[in-house]
Amino acid sequence: MSKPASFDDNLKDLRRTINELVTRADGQILKRAHEAQARVELLASSTSPPEEQARLAMLYEVSRTFGSSLDQTEALNQVMDAVINLTGAGRGCVLLIMPDTGELDIQAARNFEKQDLDDEEMQVSRTVINEVFKNGEGIVTSDAQTDTRFADHVSVMRYSLRSVLCVPLRVRGEIIGVVYVDNAAKSGLFDAHDLEMLEALATQAAVAIENARLYTQTDAALSQRVSELETLQRIDRELNTGLDLDRVLELTLEWAITETNAHGGWIAIRSGETSIMSIVAGIGKGSSFAYDGGQIALEQIIPFQSAAKLSSAIHLVVPVRREDEVIAFIGVLRKQGPFSPDARPYLHRLAEHAAVAIENTRLYRSVQAANLAKSQFISVVSHELRMPMTAIKGYADLLRQAAAGPVSEKQIKYLETIQSNVSRMEMLVSELSDISRIETGRMKIIIRPLQLEKYIRETVAGLMPQFKKKQQSIAIKVSKNVAYVNADPARLVQVLTNILSNASKYTPEKGKIRIGVDVDAAYASVRVMDNGIGISTADQADLFSQFFRSDDPIVRDQQGWGLGLHVSQRLVQLMDGKIGFESELGKGSTFWFSLPVSAEGD
Repeated sequence: MSKPASFDDNLKDLRRTINELVTRADGQILKRAHEAQARVELLASSTSPPEEQARLAMLYEVSRTFGSSLDQTEALNQVMDAVINLTGAGRGCVLLIMPDTGELDIQAARNFEKQDLDDEEMQVSRTVINEVFKNGEGIVTSDAQTDTRFADHVSVMRYSLRSVLCVPLRVRGEIIGVVYVDNAAKSGLFDAHDLEMLEALATQAAVAIENARLYTQTDAALSQRVSELETLQRIDRELNTGLDLDRVLELTLEWAITETNAHGGWIAIRSGETSIMSIVAGIGKGSSFAYDGGQIALEQIIPFQSAAKLSSAIHLVVPVRREDEVIAFIGVLRKQGPFSPDARPYLHRLAEHAAVAIENTRLYRSVQAANLAKSQFISVVSHELRMPMTAIKGYADLLRQAAAGPVSEKQIKYLETIQSNVSRMEMLVSELSDISRIETGRMKIIIRPLQLEKYIRETVAGLMPQFKKKQQSIAIKVSKNVAYVNADPARLVQVLTNILSNASKYTPEKGKIRIGVDVDAAYASVRVMDNGIGISTADQADLFSQFFRSDDPIVRDQQGWGLGLHVSQRLVQLMDGKIGFESELGKGSTFWFSLPVSAEGD
């Protein structure tokens, strides 16, 4: 029968088992492992000499502080202060593996006074550190000057190292770094018990350091992502503040170059439905290339001679897609050094945001082109219609006056019908001409101070036959302080005529029409109120649209083209005014418009 293991051996095995569990476990099991580890140390302290009990109690206390901070610098300092305090070392450092190089680098260096040490103050024996890192076993020496393992090492002699203690930091079985402490003044400071205690402490320290490092990396990545999202929000705001394609392209290229640290860039847009890509911004602007779905070479973008000079440049290109169709490309290049790993994903995200703005501006340009074509067509048609209509109206008037011989009463009625319809056509042509001039910017508006009440009364007087025909009453109430407004006289009369004519058309016989005028510091408002048929909620949204007419039979019985209110709205806007209405079906309507008050009179 083999000899039973000693208490110390059992304790050592138990510690090793729990330490392995700590390095491999996570979640609730890791928490229970830490509790078991602490209980083992308390048990050991109750069966050890007083000095050992004190050190174990200290180990228990300092280990409890680990993990209290997720700031990497603070966590590393906590570890170093705990290690120096526990071992009585003069100074120490934590070295961690750098992800980009795979080399050990000092991340925290402190002395017994809890002061940070710089590189000059923390010269260490890399031989000891590298051996611990390579073999995964801790090293302790009471006097490195006489220790046969290290006495002939240059660093040991150069820095007069004596007491040295170094252990690996493990997380889930992987070494992430080492903890190193030493004392150049004293020999015999560390022994095997110190090594064992530091290994126990290092197990918990490694978990705390790794948690802090992961949190710091995650926090940094999150901050970077939030920053990028904020940048993309700004890009969206700037890209969608207008519908100017050149400005959208300029901003997109600017953001692409800036955020990828590129030296230059370009944007190409597909020309219609062809495979030709036209470079519209940046390097090679004005040239084009065929895109067949393959890679885009630098020589396609810039002249061959210039491309040869940039043969070593890094070229990064991403497509701009809209509904799975490539509508453009964004390209950036660096003359020296590669792009960061984040450059391509960023460009893809930028392309997604730019795609909407580019497509919107292209559609807007198409709509503008269509509107211009429509306006030009209307202008031509209006001009061509005026001459025959004038001729028809003139000859009809001559016939009606018997200039070509006697006419019967029945013929006179026919001629009156011709003249009436020609007048309607003239009004339509006039309104179409107004729309064309407004949309093409050819509408001449001559603003001057006008006495508002005077123009209202003159317009009402001109429409009085229309009111009398339907036996409608009309009343005008003008505020005493109304004097002058800034407006174009002809366009003011046109707006008043349109609104008053509509009020008469859609108000029954013997109905009431009221005109009110109010003024404030900036605007004079004209309100035309009637007790007519009113406007349905469904029709109100489209009332100022071109050619809109309600499906209501009563409305359809009245003559009209659905242009008067649209023209009136555009004219009021050109005179820096506002226009609107309130209405309820069956209870009448109130149309209003306001114009800027003038300080001077005509």
